[in-house]
Amino acid sequence: MSKSNKELLFGKTLGELKYVTDNLGLPTFAAGQIAEWLYRHRVSSFDDMTNLSKTARNAISEAYDIGIAPPLSFSESTDGTKKYLYRTGDRSVETAWIPDAKRGTLCVSTQVGCRRGCRFCMTARQGFQGNLSAGQILNQYRSLPEASEVTHFVFMGMGEPLDNLDAVIASLEILTSEWGFGFSPKKVTVSTIGILDGLERLLEATECRLALSLHSPYPDERAELIPYERRYPMIDVLELFRRSNLGKRRLTVEYLMLDGQNDTPRHSAQLARILEGLGARVNLIPYHPIPDFEGRPSPPKRIESFRDDLNRRGITATIRRSRGLDIDAACGLLSTKRPANSTP
Repeated sequence: MSKSNKELLFGKTLGELKYVTDNLGLPTFAAGQIAEWLYRHRVSSFDDMTNLSKTARNAISEAYDIGIAPPLSFSESTDGTKKYLYRTGDRSVETAWIPDAKRGTLCVSTQVGCRRGCRFCMTARQGFQGNLSAGQILNQYRSLPEASEVTHFVFMGMGEPLDNLDAVIASLEILTSEWGFGFSPKKVTVSTIGILDGLERLLEATECRLALSLHSPYPDERAELIPYERRYPMIDVLELFRRSNLGKRRLTVEYLMLDGQNDTPRHSAQLARILEGLGARVNLIPYHPIPDFEGRPSPPKRIESFRDDLNRRGITATIRRSRGLDIDAACGLLSTKRPANSTP
């Protein structure tokens, strides 16, 4: 985001900003003033921080850059979805902006690529190339041309959020704090395959909503789709949710629909069985084919039957409407295989 070697202020929590002001010999209350300018007023220049003294502004600007960077490019779908490309060091990440009549959802990335190897996902094919800082995560929102229209956030873009937990928790704190962007935690959902130790910490640190990528109710079948099922068994993850006090926090189960693999009545019955009593909602996701994966999309009628069977069994289920498919912005399709300084 910055061509200098200065540290960046954007993406720092209030506690981190207090550390900045202490080191610069500024009064502690200056940290709150800086946070207000960065997140509530969204300034891009130290000169705009007018309630800070000129001496304070000079001291900050000598040591820090703000760290805001516009997207490199974008593509727009026929359905109004836009996919933005953002620079992150010498690489890049993709972000999906999904406008709807009553809400605007931003799907943000937390990593360049992903190490978890889910077989149905293009981001996994890219491999892991680095974590994003809290500032790089939030810059996808702050520098979005449609930022004023965003009502909801889903951490469902590139990467496994719980593999970058420090930066993700910091970004969630800034998004949902009164001194930050001030969004309700109910408007933010973090998606994960279920990293157990990370989940426990996330549950303690934030009230944001959660989404679990499940995709099969049978461990052996899920392991064929998500190899890390063998390390983080879904039964253990669901048990953690049962032990935890989720309160009013919504838990969504993401379920990719694959023809003949996980879309039979046997699967819907078992899925209802393992989710009984959790209060989880199931979001059925039409599969979007990628190269070198033998899975095929379930027929629409079968997806509807699967949904209806879950509903009859007391599990609230809905079908996700695919958005941005023609620009590879739909679920599982985000990927950047070239450096950010190459031609988009």
